Amino acid sequence: MKALVLHGVNELVYDDVPRPHAGPGEVVVHLRAAALNHRDLWIKTGQYAGLRFPVIPGSDGAGVVADVGPGVDSSWLDREVIINPAFDWGHDPRGQEPRFTILGLPKDGTFAEYVHVPVSQLAPKPPHLSWSEAAALPLAGLTAFRAVFSRAHLKPHEKILITGIGAGTALFALQFAVAAGGIPCVTSSSEDKLRRAHDLGAKAGALYTRTAWVKEFGEHHGPFDVIVDSAGGPGFSDLLDLAATGGRVVFFGATRGNPDELPMRKIFWRQLSLFGTTMGSPTDFQMMIAYCARHAIHPVVSDEFELKDGLAALAHMERGGQFGKIVLRIS
Repeated sequence: MKALVLHGVNELVYDDVPRPHAGPGEVVVHLRAAALNHRDLWIKTGQYAGLRFPVIPGSDGAGVVADVGPGVDSSWLDREVIINPAFDWGHDPRGQEPRFTILGLPKDGTFAEYVHVPVSQLAPKPPHLSWSEAAALPLAGLTAFRAVFSRAHLKPHEKILITGIGAGTALFALQFAVAAGGIPCVTSSSEDKLRRAHDLGAKAGALYTRTAWVKEFGEHHGPFDVIVDSAGGPGFSDLLDLAATGGRVVFFGATRGNPDELPMRKIFWRQLSLFGTTMGSPTDFQMMIAYCARHAIHPVVSDEFELKDGLAALAHMERGGQFGKIVLRIS
């Protein structure tokens, strides 16, 4: 089969590799599409923990079950499925166990024609989704669903601020908030992304590159019951100024590093709650898929490439500017 194989740092090759076999409790999925995450870029450039070579990257994928292993019901054959990339979460819904891993490292991932995974990692593909949309959903959709609902417990009519709109997870958080009857606002460094977010249901947007945007935006649109952030860094404490009394701030990344300071008096006096989160449990994943099916949510696909053009797709991600997920068409 054809696959994108990472042989070393920045050594990604479109190559022939053996087709995987289904072991006990496993299936082989003939992939129709896969989607990129920044995780794949960090793995390629050697900026991710636990690197090993060679490896086939890719956490997101959707396709058709081609083979089943011992102990797997044959009714799975030929079913259209989405793969849950969160492996070995464990039994505690509050958080993952130390053995938790993500598909695409250390286990070979979805940038290939076929992948083998435990049957427990599968969910039926909602029929309203195209293959590209289905592939775009797993990692970012799961992360956003857990952040918005399992952790922050967004309720109808609550105000929610989602930072860094345009990234896949932030867009899912926006779409989920709209479907839940929340009142979403967003931030970005791009006027165009703010306009496109408005088309998806955002009620207002702010350019976080503007001086004193927090004060002005808070006066006109705040305070916010829920804030979803993935940047962290020096601006994180500013977000707390936008939180309502009793507000919940949930974060799943730190692309700008750690905050310079954490204003504890502001947090305890205003009864704020801070929630860390990452990926999600098997229950979160199944609930997320069902939520997308029930509300007919279509993931936003920014750009599509052929599998053989995976290097170009990763370069496009590295340049930034995409609005939504970058997808690899496989078959």
